[in-house]
Amino acid sequence: MENGLNKYKRLLANTLLFALSSFGSKILVYLIMPFVTGILSPDDYAIATNIQDTCQLLLPLACIGISNAVIRFGLDSACSKRSVFTCGVVALGIGAVLMALLYPALQESALDGYRWLVYLYIFVSCGRNLCSQFVRSRQYTRLYAADGILNTLLLVVFYILFLKPLQLGVTGYILATVAADFCSMLFLITIADLQRYLDFSRFDKKLFISMVKYSLPLVPASMCWWVTNASDKKFVLYMLGSNASGLYAFAYKIPNLLMLVSTLFTEAWQLSAIADSGSGKERSIFFSRVFRSYTGLLSVASGGMILLCQLFVRILDGSGGEFFNAWRYMPILIIATMYSCFSGYLSSIYMVTKKSNLNLVTSLIGAVLNLILNALLIRPFGVNGAAVATLISYQVIFLLRAQSTEKLILFRMYPSRIILFTVMLLAETVLMLLEAPGWPYLCGGIVLLLILFNLAALMTTVKRLLGNKRA
Repeated sequence: MENGLNKYKRLLANTLLFALSSFGSKILVYLIMPFVTGILSPDDYAIATNIQDTCQLLLPLACIGISNAVIRFGLDSACSKRSVFTCGVVALGIGAVLMALLYPALQESALDGYRWLVYLYIFVSCGRNLCSQFVRSRQYTRLYAADGILNTLLLVVFYILFLKPLQLGVTGYILATVAADFCSMLFLITIADLQRYLDFSRFDKKLFISMVKYSLPLVPASMCWWVTNASDKKFVLYMLGSNASGLYAFAYKIPNLLMLVSTLFTEAWQLSAIADSGSGKERSIFFSRVFRSYTGLLSVASGGMILLCQLFVRILDGSGGEFFNAWRYMPILIIATMYSCFSGYLSSIYMVTKKSNLNLVTSLIGAVLNLILNALLIRPFGVNGAAVATLISYQVIFLLRAQSTEKLILFRMYPSRIILFTVMLLAETVLMLLEAPGWPYLCGGIVLLLILFNLAALMTTVKRLLGNKRA
């Protein structure tokens, strides 16, 4: 029993540290959004997010997905840490060559004038990701948390510097991320003394091949995940124009907050899931309890965010109302993001069992479906057609992963609860979008019901986290 309690305590400790790093610090990014939207127009914001989305698409290719292998193999006690880090650096070199071959292709794209910026963003981001994932694999959680805070503070400083005094516009918006990531990478290298782990004489060809075999399926998987997560913005841009695309990109700000909450937990959960060496039955109970609380918490958070959509937009919009209509796209995107978070939890099982090929298959199916639905739904239903396409795609990915993961690690997923919560959130969305009479009170009532449905499970989990042996 004590060992079981330690699992929850370790998960709580890691979650709190990652919360300090990811959630507490990144609130600053949301607080500065009125400043950003007061300078960038919806059209400029659409261009900036288009550049960011393109960079996110190319990142897995540039690093051949090696960051995923660094965290997985770095946590393996049988692997030399120097060999893991050195293999990661070699993989980045290979990725740089691949990216060089793609340089002419960008000349024919809408990003031609920003090619240098795209490559700078990608290479710096790859370096920082490698360093941060290796630090996390060494379980330097305090350093990882400190880096998250530093990175966000630097991002805010560079936003202010590049957008106001230097007036660099879209270029300044992207450069702020590049500069913050570069400083963060130097911080990690210096504090963690990462240069001592770079030893080409310790390059392990067999380990490198194993890491690449693990990471390669995650490259197209990440790109497919990008298609599901970001292609809708490009469809909206090309089918409805830059103004609609800018509003839709802004509408992602609140769903991204939900993803941020999920990510801080998932990062801690991955460490706990890999470190768990209990029996099959103990692991099944552990995974079931955590998943039930996780889905309950995300459902309550989603309901609350939907209720407060208009308020969030008023707070974040620094243009005097130019972005206000973005609230109409938030509710469906919030539910879609909730399912993305559910799928992320299940992907950790692929990580534990090293079944990265299943991650690829499910992501590919979701991406193809997303492209088809975007093409079919945006014209007749406008911007919310893209949101619906994203929601359906994430739901399908979740269902596919639920089916495949039960063959790897058997645990309860409580499907009836997930269906009930989804119906309640959809009802709240319809009431809000139609602005039905008394909708704030009706939507508030739905949120209250969500809290009541999940209160017992959440309280039980809290007791376990606090070490109550009777829970």
